[in-house]
Amino acid sequence: MAYVTYCQSRYCPKYLTTARQFQAKYASMESAIRVVRLIQIAMLVSVVLYVLVGEGVGTVRLLNNSVLFYVLSLVTITIVGVILVVRRTLVLQSAVALAARPNDAATLGRWRAGHIMTYALSEAIAIFGLVLRILGFSLSQVASFYISGFILLLFFGPRRPVAGEVR
Repeated sequence: MAYVTYCQSRYCPKYLTTARQFQAKYASMESAIRVVRLIQIAMLVSVVLYVLVGEGVGTVRLLNNSVLFYVLSLVTITIVGVILVVRRTLVLQSAVALAARPNDAATLGRWRAGHIMTYALSEAIAIFGLVLRILGFSLSQVASFYISGFILLLFFGPRRPVAGEVR
């Protein structure tokens, strides 16, 4: 309260109010980046856990069907395309708007939702690997699912939107 009273007077140094405005401007963006980063880390850890569970549980050998493998491979390719569309429509467009107006709650929510959708789709790819491993496929056959899910999660990390930057 004393700060507000002091800054409303004419003796308030301009750099202090500018620093406070800067901090208030990026406080919500910082918390959004922190939350999205925590979700990303949790999902990266879960992919590692999928590998460990898949190796620990063993295989059932009931449905070691190559058609299922190819269907899930095609679905995975489709999911990667959907991830790129989500990134382009939600994350990148929101990042451009957030660079100009970082306090816009609706745009920040769209940016956060785009990241979470990207992570959920990447996680689905790793889950396909776990399902195939439990159904009887070898680790070398399903490793591409685990690795691609992990790399997509790692590659699409949250970054602070910068004005004029298009990724």
